[in-house]
Amino acid sequence: MVTQEYIEAEYPLHWLVWRNEYKLLEKELVNNKHNKEKVDTRGRTPLMLAVTLGHLEATRTLLNSEANVNCENKDGWNVVQEAVATGDPELLHIVLERRDLQRYTTRMAGIPDLLKKLKEAPDFYVEMKWEFTSWVPLFARMCPSDTYKVYKQGSNVRIDTTLLGFDHTNWQRGNRSYIFQGQDDGATMMEIDHDLRQVYCEEMRTSDESLGILLPNEETVSQRLTNPIVTTYIDTDKISFERNKAGIWGWRSDKNEVINGYECKVFSASNVELVTKTRSEHLTEHDKARSKNLKTPLQNFLGIAEVGETQQSSGLQNKEDYSNNTNPCNITPEEYFDSEFDLGIRDIGRPKEVSIKVQKFKANLWLCEQYPLSLPEQILPIVDLMAISSSHFAKLKDFIQLQLPSGFPVKIEIPLFHVINARITFGNIFAIDNPVPKVSTLQEETRLTCVLDESLFQCPTNYIQIASADGRRQYSNEEEDDLLQFAIQQSLIDSGTEKEEVDIWEALRGQKPSRPETPINYEERELQRAIQASLEQYQNPDAKPSPAVELDYDLQMALMISEKEQQREEQNRINEEKMLEKALELSLTEK
Repeated sequence: MVTQEYIEAEYPLHWLVWRNEYKLLEKELVNNKHNKEKVDTRGRTPLMLAVTLGHLEATRTLLNSEANVNCENKDGWNVVQEAVATGDPELLHIVLERRDLQRYTTRMAGIPDLLKKLKEAPDFYVEMKWEFTSWVPLFARMCPSDTYKVYKQGSNVRIDTTLLGFDHTNWQRGNRSYIFQGQDDGATMMEIDHDLRQVYCEEMRTSDESLGILLPNEETVSQRLTNPIVTTYIDTDKISFERNKAGIWGWRSDKNEVINGYECKVFSASNVELVTKTRSEHLTEHDKARSKNLKTPLQNFLGIAEVGETQQSSGLQNKEDYSNNTNPCNITPEEYFDSEFDLGIRDIGRPKEVSIKVQKFKANLWLCEQYPLSLPEQILPIVDLMAISSSHFAKLKDFIQLQLPSGFPVKIEIPLFHVINARITFGNIFAIDNPVPKVSTLQEETRLTCVLDESLFQCPTNYIQIASADGRRQYSNEEEDDLLQFAIQQSLIDSGTEKEEVDIWEALRGQKPSRPETPINYEERELQRAIQASLEQYQNPDAKPSPAVELDYDLQMALMISEKEQQREEQNRINEEKMLEKALELSLTEK
């Protein structure tokens, strides 16, 4: 067993946090002799330890010393999530405030760096088509799709999109451009609304005026404390890639497909695990019941509902007893900081109530050996740029940063949710397939060069310029929930008036507007009933539909036609296989 002297020498900041001696902690941090991001034997930094123990003053001291709020513990939970788990609103407020500030300043510094990285790469134009697919009946119409048009010239980047946000259950289309202009001392971002003929300008720098926008409000804190902590991520540790095969027995060969005019090798990524973890130890029984009652059949499809085996750490039997106890298992510091001491299921902080759902998928990949673009030099910086504000691009970034087989990923299909895949396809390189205004090419011996007009990266002269002082584009005010998941939850749970809209910036940061809860409308009820009925028929085809989910005649007919169509396609497939087998047998007997 380690001694207190060993702990104090090896983990001086952790030791002061454990004892909540925040004044001595402040002195040590001022001296700057110790690494404030050092991880202890249980995988926690001093800040993570302070938050988990619920030590408010020690947490405040570390935050004021710029300790990293975006770190994670060994179980994958970040500091904000651990702060929520304590149930302390003041602790959560100061952690959220510092987290948002750090993300904002990182973004301010990160975008100019990405633009500098792009400056040396060849100029280009490319289109990224995002398609969302699902096997859930009647759900396809709710899945948004869009084509991002990407222009790059020197250190300037322009991205055009038509997906703006959603109004209730309908996705709103428009015409927006986002222009990033890199300079030696920073960068400028412009959001151009071509419909309203307005331009929002923002300097990539931190100002006192902009920092005031980042302060979390009481509603944000309350919302987090009364809802489960949910995180969804793709576990990439076990992913392996293998070539797809084409043909029939004995004549199978590596599969190739032509994508947008380029010959591609087709790969499958197996053991792609989509993990959803939910924690609820901070919730009251009323909040737990409310959260459970809000789950809809569609949410169960999407894996939003809490599903899976619950893991509960050991602690006090009476939850009321540990409301103010941050160490209910009575773990001593000698036990905690001893790497050879087995704590078993005991841990510090509130006893965890965690449910985990793991589902395996296959991702698909189309790779081209000879492609005009470079993935690391041209595409990855663009994906990095978009991943700052879009969780979809963040998942794409995580995937393409794996050790992929050689070649450019012309087409990628990855899971986003338990029943939703995203298919990303690169096309119209240099606007060769379909002409694009102000984009041309120049043939230089064996090399084709893309030429872009400088006016593409300038503010239109007849548009109204609006300074971005209202913070409408600050992504860090809320946790960056997935845009599609937020849309689903918003449309099926928090119904509002048809005239209310959520713009893309609010959706990207998962921030929902304040509005009273109203009953879901007729269309939503029918959609939920149709999905529930189709699931019951899928799980038990011989069962008769119950009166509780009886559908209208039109919906019944739609489901019946869909089922018959699936049966017909399956029968055709079986017949084709039998014909191939028979043909093979005849060819063998003739020899």
